[in-house]
Amino acid sequence: MKAVMVVVGTRPEIIKMAPVIRALRRSKIPLIFVHCGQHYDYNMSQQFIEELELPMPDYGYRVKAYSQGAQTARIIIHMEQLLKKTLPALVLVEGDTNGVLATALAAVKLGIPVGHVEAGLRSLDLRMPEEHNRRLTDHISTYLFAPTETAENSLKRENVWGKIYVTGNTVIDSVIQHLPIAEKKSKILENIRFEKFALATAHRAENVDDFAVLKSFMEAFAEAPIPVVYPMHPRTKKRLQQNKIYVKIRELANVQILPPLGYLDFLVLMRKCEMIVTDSGGIQEEATAPCMRKPVLVIRLSTERPEAVKAGFAEVVGVEKQKILKAMKRTLEQQKELPEKPPYGDGNAAEKIVMLIKEELTF
Repeated sequence: MKAVMVVVGTRPEIIKMAPVIRALRRSKIPLIFVHCGQHYDYNMSQQFIEELELPMPDYGYRVKAYSQGAQTARIIIHMEQLLKKTLPALVLVEGDTNGVLATALAAVKLGIPVGHVEAGLRSLDLRMPEEHNRRLTDHISTYLFAPTETAENSLKRENVWGKIYVTGNTVIDSVIQHLPIAEKKSKILENIRFEKFALATAHRAENVDDFAVLKSFMEAFAEAPIPVVYPMHPRTKKRLQQNKIYVKIRELANVQILPPLGYLDFLVLMRKCEMIVTDSGGIQEEATAPCMRKPVLVIRLSTERPEAVKAGFAEVVGVEKQKILKAMKRTLEQQKELPEKPPYGDGNAAEKIVMLIKEELTF
């Protein structure tokens, strides 16, 4: 019997595919679990697989590359060889990374159908590598699992060839499944210096690779009206070190720098914080989960998660220091009530996706 291949390569993909992997196993559908190697160190991937109690990947790679093109090309080569060896009935990818596009291209070239989880997201910002990746992946996928009607409408406007299904977002499934475990297991709060704090993340290339923008973020965090807890992505740390300001940031009284965290620790910090300041897409979604419900300030010029903005959870505040500070002050002062119902589904997205796979492929 042919199997479904689930391919991940980054922390967000592991988090969002975890409920799908569990649903596939419950349905007794043969599964091939692959780590394509985009994030290859322990903190960035393996720790998440272990924490979420997922099976070890059947196949895994370590892809070191110093450019977007080289990374994408190397993953295509690895995945083509693996797909020829295993010949799955379907390849499932999630999101918008280089690994997602590379895997989808390798599969399509071999005539293997691709299912794209979280299809149809659009930032309309072509500076973002993720925008290229998600658009191209959507246009070569056979099955498009859109998280919302907004995403579905984007796919229809672009006349994609594949079948579109609105399923909700598996990130809500993941938060609901894992927050109770996180609150039991995590000890992260013992290490936090502040009683009340904002939780910050920044990692996107268009932000941290632009030193003027990165400097703006650091100055905003230093002057923030509330202490900032900042788990720092390796890319961001490298850029700060290259510009010789990492030590200065680390010593700020108002900012606590943490290494990259496991998912359970991060969930606990999200649950405890007063607000989230981030350029992450997935965090914008996680914050809307019924058990989370946190205000998010998006430090970008655009977002591919307009549903979070429309529902009142998120606000796009840009990348300028003063705009970030003004938004943080306003969020603290207003303390507005957030909706009970998330815009990304009811927490059953993974079950819906697996049910659709069974119907389409007659497992």
